[in-house]
Amino acid sequence: MKVLVVGSGGREHALVWKLSQSPKVEKMYCAPGNAGIAQMAECVNIKAEDLDGLLAFAQEKSIDLTVVGPEVPLTMGIVDKFNEKGLKIFGPSGKAAEIEGSKTFAKDLMAKYNIPTAKYGAFTDADQAKAFLAEVGLPCVVKADGLAAGKGVLICETKEEAEAAVADILVDNKFGDAGSRVVVEEFLTGQEVSMLAFTDGNTVVPMVSSQDHKRIWDGDKGLNTGGMGAYSPAPIYTPDVHAIVVPEVLEATVAAMKAEDRPFAGILYAGLMLTADGPKVLEFNARFGDPETQAVLPRLKSDLVDIFLAIIDGKLHEMQIEWYEEAAVCVVMASGGYPETSDKGRVITGLDKAAETGAIVFHAGTKETDGNIVTNGGRVLGISALGKDIAEAIANAYKGVEQIQFENMQYRTDIGKKAFLA
Repeated sequence: MKVLVVGSGGREHALVWKLSQSPKVEKMYCAPGNAGIAQMAECVNIKAEDLDGLLAFAQEKSIDLTVVGPEVPLTMGIVDKFNEKGLKIFGPSGKAAEIEGSKTFAKDLMAKYNIPTAKYGAFTDADQAKAFLAEVGLPCVVKADGLAAGKGVLICETKEEAEAAVADILVDNKFGDAGSRVVVEEFLTGQEVSMLAFTDGNTVVPMVSSQDHKRIWDGDKGLNTGGMGAYSPAPIYTPDVHAIVVPEVLEATVAAMKAEDRPFAGILYAGLMLTADGPKVLEFNARFGDPETQAVLPRLKSDLVDIFLAIIDGKLHEMQIEWYEEAAVCVVMASGGYPETSDKGRVITGLDKAAETGAIVFHAGTKETDGNIVTNGGRVLGISALGKDIAEAIANAYKGVEQIQFENMQYRTDIGKKAFLA
C-alpha cells in the first residue's frame, strides 16, 4: 500500500511511525512533514490546507490510504473531496468535523441530547455575552467559537478578565474568523482526562486513557498551549468512570451525530473534566490529539492500518484492538517565546543520544538546514517513552529529554506527576 499522512506536527510523526510498522505499507508519504518524518517517509511540499494540491498528488501517486492529522483540512471538507473521487481517506466528513470546528454546534448538540457538559451561552454580541457573566458566575471560561490552534480558551478569575476576554474575541478580533462568536461557560473543577475513541459511525471502540498538560509552566501555571506533554493511562480514569463515559458521552455523541445526519467516522476525542458531579465534556475534537497521540500510539499493539481500513469500510465491529500494558509518557520540548512566539532556526543537538536511551523522538516544529536539524515552530519535539508503570515511563522520557539541547528551549519538568494525585 501507498499511504499519505497529512500534517507536519508531532502527532503526524507518531502516525507515520505507527503506520510504517504495518507490513501492508510499502511506501509512505507525508505532506508537508518535518525533519523527523523525512527520515521515515517521503515529504511532499504541499500544505495541509491545500486540498486541491493534496487530491491531485493522491491521484497522481495512486495513494491507497490518506490519513489526516490536523483539524483544519477536516473542517474544510478534505474527506468529502477525496470520497467524491473514490479515494480512501481516514477522517470525518466536513459536516461531522463541525463538532470541533464550532464550539457552539458542539454545545448545542450536547444540550439537545443530554450529554453532560458545563452550563453555557453563545453570543455574537459583546454586551449580551458580558451580561451572561452574572448568570454563569466566576471563575468562568471564555472561548472563541472556531478553531484557534488550542489557544482560544481563556480562563477568567474576575469579571474584568472575563469582559476583557469577550472584547478580545468579539471586538478586537484577536482570533480572526474563529472569534465571530464567543462561548461563555461555567468553570468546572476537577482533573482533566482525554478519552479518544475509534468509531465508524456505529461501533465505538475507546482507546486507552490519557491526560494532557495544557499550561506552559510546571504546576499548571502560565498561558494555555497546544499541549506540553501527556501520559497514559490516567489513573483517575477508573473503570467506574469508564462505565459512564462510554455510553453517556462517546456512544451518545456518535448516535447524536447520526441522528443529525452528520454520521461521524474517524477519531472522536472527548476532553473531559472529572467533576464531583461526574464526568463532563469540556470539548470535542474530530481527530487525534497532540500530544496525547505520542503517549497513546506507543501503547497500541494492533496494526493501525487495519483499524483505519475497518473504520472506512464500516467494519469496526469485526476488529479486536489490543494494547500493551506498559505506561507511556510524552514530554514536549518547546522553543523560546512559546506559546506567544516561536524562536526559529536554533540548531538541535543530541537527537541520536536521546534515541539511544530507548526514548522515541517525535519531531514537531523542525526542519533540516545545511545538514543540521533546527527549530521551526513553537512545539519542537515530543520525547516519548514506555515503562512498566508511569513512574518508570516518566524517568525514561526525561532521560531522553536530558540528551537534547537547543538555544532557549523550554519544557515542563512535572509531566505525569498528576498521576500520583489520583
